[in-house]
Amino acid sequence: MTEQHQVIIVGGGPVGVGLALDLGLRGVRCVVVERRSQLSSIPKGQGLSQRTMEHAWRWGVADRLRAARTMPEGHPIGQVTVYGNLLGDFWSAPPARELVRDYYAQANERLPQYRTEEVLRSRLAELPGVELRLGRRATGVEQDENGVRVVVEHEGSREVLEADYVVGCDGGHSVVREQADIERSGTDWDELVALVVFRSPELHEALSRFPDRSTYRVMHPDLEGYWMFFGRVDVGAEFFFHAPVPPGTTADGPEIVELLHRAAGFPFALEIDHVGFWDLRVQVAHRYRAGRAFIAGDAAHTHPPYGGFGLNNGLEDAANLGWKLAATLQGWGSDALLDSYSLERQPVFRDVGEDIIGGWIRDDRAMLEKYRPEDDREEFARAFEEAARGFGRRLRGFEPHYEGSPVVFGPAGGVSSAHGEHTFAARAGHHLPPRRLTSGRTVFEELGAGFTLLALDVDDAAVAAFGEAARLLGVPLTILRDSRTGEAADYGARLVLVRPDQFVAWTGDAAPDDAVRVLNRATGAG
Repeated sequence: MTEQHQVIIVGGGPVGVGLALDLGLRGVRCVVVERRSQLSSIPKGQGLSQRTMEHAWRWGVADRLRAARTMPEGHPIGQVTVYGNLLGDFWSAPPARELVRDYYAQANERLPQYRTEEVLRSRLAELPGVELRLGRRATGVEQDENGVRVVVEHEGSREVLEADYVVGCDGGHSVVREQADIERSGTDWDELVALVVFRSPELHEALSRFPDRSTYRVMHPDLEGYWMFFGRVDVGAEFFFHAPVPPGTTADGPEIVELLHRAAGFPFALEIDHVGFWDLRVQVAHRYRAGRAFIAGDAAHTHPPYGGFGLNNGLEDAANLGWKLAATLQGWGSDALLDSYSLERQPVFRDVGEDIIGGWIRDDRAMLEKYRPEDDREEFARAFEEAARGFGRRLRGFEPHYEGSPVVFGPAGGVSSAHGEHTFAARAGHHLPPRRLTSGRTVFEELGAGFTLLALDVDDAAVAAFGEAARLLGVPLTILRDSRTGEAADYGARLVLVRPDQFVAWTGDAAPDDAVRVLNRATGAG
């Protein structure tokens, strides 16, 4: 039996379901194939960034996610860094994500990934034309100029799904990536790391020496820049823990409890729920597209769980790809627009893995090699405080943008990168920062589902030129007129063309010579 869809999504984790939500809300028929029948109970992928919560708000689940958190409302989400062990004399709890809060329309959130998946799946069930099929394993992917075919197995039966496109959101061992012959590479630090999920009210009590936070990172010279860190799942008992371990370490060996006690600096009573292992490496696919097959999330990039970059970048992949697939299927996008997905997203995670995460490890290693408290306590304290502020410093500079994309009007010589500067100015290729309009509402509350032209104190002719161009090309365009006063003046430009993913495609102070050309380029047609 063969079934026909517009998009087949292989992998029903948060990235796959997020992509299905984005597509479904844009009227695209899709099916999600997920091999798991039940959600995992491992509390990974907990940190949802401000940008991810913008997607959640647009998908209609922001409030549901906040209600599903396992930590008390208002409990701080930040990090404490300690030297040696959790009883160490040197510790710091500097600001991090709150440093960039004003540049996004939503605050960040924290909850276990299984809670996030529950919320996303419940929302998905409300959408027509979108289906989630559990307990099914994709075993084959084929494509030609007319479409794709995915072989799916379920309880001994076999079926073939057909669609215009397939997207692999099926993790580090992606079937879609492998069968599309997409290569990946990156840095391997050749370290085995343990993940331990456990319960310990005694550890919770010991952490009262610090201000309330959600994660506790231990820097130790023996780790050579790698991390040991504890994370709260709730407040009172449940934690997870990551740390490098020697090769051959087993889940049921005594070394796991010994490692926990060594990182804490004291023996404490605990009850272990889960022990797993992962390899400390960065792997990034060389391209995110091969014909009608695409990859997103862990299928495209994997990295150590430092800083919460994995899940959040995967959901940004979904937001970037979703509108481009919908535009192409609906006839106002192009094949070149689909190509821009890889050209925009791949350089971002390349920088995240090699520069931000890899640089973080290298910087911590260099600091620990150069400074020791027994040599000069004051000098070490200054160096340690600077290292503890490293996450916040990196978040300030983590401003993914697509200046080098062929579908935006970026600066001459611009490149797409994870490195940038947060500002309220509207810049082509960059995320649109939220500003309040004269109505009292933020611009994010007024953006359309397609393109939006923000017009600030411009004449009717400038607006009409874009309106006519959109009509001729069939591009959905919302005209948002306002005064160039108050916060809106921060955008700098009088005209700002915003893409469906809230990135800026073009800016200007007057109508362009050819508005059709601008929209053609923004949709990949020229």
